Amino acid sequence: MWRVEVSSKKRIFELAAEQIAEVEPDLSDDDIYTQLLAREKLGTTGLGQGVAIPHCRVEGCAQPLGCLITLDQAIPFDAPDNVPVDLLFVLLVPLEATQEHLDILAELAGRFSDPAYCSALRNAHSSADLLDSAVHSEAA
Repeated sequence: MWRVEVSSKKRIFELAAEQIAEVEPDLSDDDIYTQLLAREKLGTTGLGQGVAIPHCRVEGCAQPLGCLITLDQAIPFDAPDNVPVDLLFVLLVPLEATQEHLDILAELAGRFSDPAYCSALRNAHSSADLLDSAVHSEAA
């Protein structure tokens, strides 16, 4: 999702849940939202430098799913550096995917720690450009 306008974590979780449930009809947007919110209550998923990777396990999720989002205006996310977030990757994994969940998070954290990768995503001019930058960046 490119240049989304939201004002809170809750709203971005709602939008991500709706988008994911739209392409994965076996998943409930309410369940996705509830799990994302519950995970965030355990501690922030903000990494710093304007990046967050909200993630959770969801019943009925058959394989890992993600939603890459850039925000029109950065929002507070309780990141360790207190920098508002404008770049998010929402990750859902099956309930039993413990190690896979950790492996994917490590891979994502590595990619998003590269300033050039984040810059390419932030400079995307459309959803298609965002996807292309995410997939074809040298950091990817």
